[in-house]
Amino acid sequence: MTSTVAAAGAFTDTELDDRFRPAFESIAAGATEREVDRRLAYDEVGRLRELGFGALRVPVEFGGLGATVRQQFRLLIDLAAAESNLPQALRVHFSFVEDQRLAEVSDARDTWLRATAGGVLVGNAITEPGVGAVDRYQTRLTRDGDQWVLNGTKYYSTGSLYSDHILVAADQDGERVSVLVDAHADGVTQHDDWDGFGQRLTASGTTEFNNVVVSPDRILGPGYGDAGKTYATSYLQLVQLAVLAGIAQRATDDAAAWVRDRTRSYTHAAADLPREDPLVQQVIGKLSSAAFTARAAVLAVADVLDEVLVDSSTAQDPELLDRAELAAAQAQLTVIDLVLAATTQLFEVGGASITSESLRLDRHWRNARTISTHNPSIFKSQAVGAYVLNGTELPYAWSAGKR
Repeated sequence: MTSTVAAAGAFTDTELDDRFRPAFESIAAGATEREVDRRLAYDEVGRLRELGFGALRVPVEFGGLGATVRQQFRLLIDLAAAESNLPQALRVHFSFVEDQRLAEVSDARDTWLRATAGGVLVGNAITEPGVGAVDRYQTRLTRDGDQWVLNGTKYYSTGSLYSDHILVAADQDGERVSVLVDAHADGVTQHDDWDGFGQRLTASGTTEFNNVVVSPDRILGPGYGDAGKTYATSYLQLVQLAVLAGIAQRATDDAAAWVRDRTRSYTHAAADLPREDPLVQQVIGKLSSAAFTARAAVLAVADVLDEVLVDSSTAQDPELLDRAELAAAQAQLTVIDLVLAATTQLFEVGGASITSESLRLDRHWRNARTISTHNPSIFKSQAVGAYVLNGTELPYAWSAGKR
């Protein structure tokens, strides 16, 4: 029996905005200070839990908000404008929710949907340092007497420090499996040692597993590493693009606010006040356009994913999956260039004072540049070109936590 659970837009956009906007405004107010102090956003994630942000796509009958994909990505862009680290930190959580929505009806499926509706969050520990990759994981799930134990080290454990459970990719007797581990279980050690120059608060550091006991019901099957077409590739990429769209919006807002308050200009400027200078206005106009275009591109892909993620049958339709994969790749190639340019151009509206460390406006470029390195666009542009010219199959990644 397959699932018929599907989101139908239980709340209007206005109702969802009214629910989350105050939290987003509060989160935005502390973003610069958190960046300076490198303070992980535990309190901010806690507020989002309370409001049910992690349950946006959980159907209403399980206690969630029943949002459409488009509604979810509207809110992810707005959250990214407030704090770009948080949508990325929740990326695998949302994919896990989709997997449960699409799973066969079972007590386990229903339990996880209700748990996420209650505020439970899922992080990830997929990628390994060094030689560990999808086809050669060093993390092992092995039999120890009458129980299974997990051992290994993962990096890029994005969001796991904020989470209740961690989705882990491992090798079990030569086969790839995904297991769900309690984040605070004995033998789990997490480190905030992500050393990238951007997206510093995503909790993307190292996670160690030392003889962590895993019950059989937490072994989810092939999961990440299961070859084939999947919605997850385009969906996970779209979260990153939503982050970029949010960064563009915040960069526009910050630059405009700085210009409005500025009273000093150049002797050869066209106006006494920067906000009245047509050249400065031109820069702000370009920033605003970049934010608009990035947002529109993300929502266009979200519309396609709304068709894909109706139920388990549409989520396996190869034609729909190709449409979503192509749309996400095409959007990536435009959005990255737009946002990187915009987060550089914003410095044209002022002199050296706009580079002040107290403003931390450089974080917008650093964050955009960092998020853009996920699934590098040089590979996507080639894949899109080969598909358009020759009908070459699009390269999919693998789904996480698929039962």
